[in-house]
Amino acid sequence: MVFSMTKYIYQDPDWAAFTWDNSEITSLLAAVRHRQGRLLGNMEALGFNLRSEALLTSLTLNVIKSSEIEGELLNAEQVRSSIARRLGMDIAGLIASDRNIDGVVEMMLDATQKFNEQLTEERLFGWHSSLFPSGRSGMYKIKVGEWRDDSKGGMQVISGEYGKEKIHFEAPAANTLRTEIAKFLDWFNGKNMLDPVLKAAIAHLWFITIHPFDDGNGRIARAIADMMLARADESAQRFYSMSAQIQKERNQYYDILESTQKATLDISNWMSWFLECLNRSLDATEILLSRVLAKAKFWDYAADIAFNDRQKTMINKLLDNFEGKLTTAKWAKITKCSHDTAIRDIQYLIDKLILTKEDAGGRSTSYCLITSTDSK
Repeated sequence: MVFSMTKYIYQDPDWAAFTWDNSEITSLLAAVRHRQGRLLGNMEALGFNLRSEALLTSLTLNVIKSSEIEGELLNAEQVRSSIARRLGMDIAGLIASDRNIDGVVEMMLDATQKFNEQLTEERLFGWHSSLFPSGRSGMYKIKVGEWRDDSKGGMQVISGEYGKEKIHFEAPAANTLRTEIAKFLDWFNGKNMLDPVLKAAIAHLWFITIHPFDDGNGRIARAIADMMLARADESAQRFYSMSAQIQKERNQYYDILESTQKATLDISNWMSWFLECLNRSLDATEILLSRVLAKAKFWDYAADIAFNDRQKTMINKLLDNFEGKLTTAKWAKITKCSHDTAIRDIQYLIDKLILTKEDAGGRSTSYCLITSTDSK
């Protein structure tokens, strides 16, 4: 075991009495609050079906990206199906989902759909159990639904190969966890004048610094932040994903966490980064929602055209920003059909002015959606 003499913020006698520079934070907070309000207002102006599609898209992205930050890749279609079933959405093409995916979805929905309920030890234990239904993290058996202990040494966040490890963080001793968690929950559930967006930033940092579980602390910290952001919006309708933006900025995220945990109780840098990241997540949401609207516009345009399930699947993939070129070989592989069937499917869509051939021909022939829906 490698030990560091670094002093961490939880070792400060005034631990959790966080301070920050209001002059810097106030303008950032005002900008974020304005954009949150504008986003929710715009969504209220949409019809029920569009709002449902936007909600499903955003929640799916949030679940996938929060796990991806930790290096775990989830099947997007399974996540989408799991969320739709649990929200009672009547969505075509739902597929079965693995229990580990159902568990992550259950945690996220419990946090965001029941955002006004008290956060308790038992609720946190339930979230943790949902994340690790087999009682294992990868190959390793872990303590599930209970706080970690130090029987195998203190909790450390380490990177690097054996013999050249770098310690990024050492968590508080396990024998302090009950006191630490009680203090955190009292603050989280308590009434105070602090804006919920700022409270989300602090809750994220505070929980991940306590690091009370053997694994899953990052995902639960982000769920806690999402819960408080839902309180800020006063809505269970989640149309933006903080986790998706954090995943894009993963290196900066870990860097700012590490530098904050090794500094003083002045967390101005963390608060600024969190608000700026949240603001950038709202930028990304505007792009995501424009795709939702474009998809709705397309299906409205094509309402009188008959499509088989393969064609519906592939059109939706193209509308969702399909990666790479669409070829007959890709069509056949994704829809699990023969090459000849793929050709017939594609030719039908060309005849209906849905698809067109791209410039390159021969063996590299590819197809794309006709972007204008005004030609009908």
